[in-house]
Amino acid sequence: MLILTETLSNKPAPTLLVGVDFGLPHFDADLEELGLLAESGGLRPVARLTCKRKAPDPALFVGSGKADEIKALAMMHGAVEVVFDQSLSPAQQRNLERHIGLPVNDRTLLILEIFAQRARSHEGKLQVELARQQYLSTRLVRRWSHLERQSGGIGMRGGPGETQIELDRRMINDSIKRIKERLVKVKRQRNTQRRQRERRDTFNISLVGYTNAGKSTLFNALVKARAFAADQLFATLDTTTRQLYLGEAGRSVSLSDTVGFIRDLPHGLVEAFQATLQEATDADLLLHVVDAANPNFPEQMAEVQKVLTEIGADTVPQLLVFNKLDALVAERYPLQMQDQYEVDGVSVPRVFLSAKSGKGLDLLRSALSSIVMAALPSVEPEMSDPRDLTREYPGGLN
Repeated sequence: MLILTETLSNKPAPTLLVGVDFGLPHFDADLEELGLLAESGGLRPVARLTCKRKAPDPALFVGSGKADEIKALAMMHGAVEVVFDQSLSPAQQRNLERHIGLPVNDRTLLILEIFAQRARSHEGKLQVELARQQYLSTRLVRRWSHLERQSGGIGMRGGPGETQIELDRRMINDSIKRIKERLVKVKRQRNTQRRQRERRDTFNISLVGYTNAGKSTLFNALVKARAFAADQLFATLDTTTRQLYLGEAGRSVSLSDTVGFIRDLPHGLVEAFQATLQEATDADLLLHVVDAANPNFPEQMAEVQKVLTEIGADTVPQLLVFNKLDALVAERYPLQMQDQYEVDGVSVPRVFLSAKSGKGLDLLRSALSSIVMAALPSVEPEMSDPRDLTREYPGGLN
């Protein structure tokens, strides 16, 4: 169907990256993030092209002249696929493929394919498949050659592929309906687990943040877990929950690692991952992990806040964790390891740390203990067996 889907398990396909600047403030002139997405999806960027337009061309998105330039550049570098940093309409995608003579995909499909590759749990696979099916359902008309087949004969009427398109659309709609029904059951199971935690009076903390901010590394450092962590976009998709013992508070809390956010995250994915993101909505505290070494961290924080608002988690209290302290240059090193930072006009507590080296983790644990003790002042401290702590936290809590 698409070269993109075939290359995820094979050798990386040489790919041309294209970005169009419409005057928006978050435009990535170097296409750095798109390049990281392409590499995460199993592609190999060989050339990059950017251009400016006041508005998208209805037919080719970039206009015929720029489409010719894309075709020439792709031939020059041996690219076998073109990926746009913006979302394309089905007609624009189809017209570009005919004009350039190569498969053309957009940022939305690239993210969907990465999610499909990385999902491990049953729930995660269902959520990704739902988003993919919803995306592909809009791209049926004349998208593939098999759609032009129909039973022939004298006196037959109808345009090429009409019967097959209707059949494919009905099959996709049936598949979407079945997946939604299964996700309802999964959500019901999650709600049951959540009610059980509430009955135990557990304080729930969810890790949120931009993708590759170091959430999973921090999660592993705090609870000594072995959740998959890598220096790549969307290394973690499935929610993982563990118990975190806070010595100063004398009790355990529930800590969940959730999927990372990204600019222009497809709405279908946000909708499909509603069950997973519900962990953030129902949390007592959000640990908003920020890549402090990334110069674009304010824009990344804004994108996270945007998604949190969309899922109804914008009112949950936050503690900012500015991670990757070890990667900061000397002139950007903080004067204080703990302070306040304004988010959407609200002053939010902030802690600097390095989840990789462990520096600042003790300050984070202390801040979490203070928040938990303030929220649950009447709860008696848990009695824990010191031998259990030694097994769970080899080397101590610090």
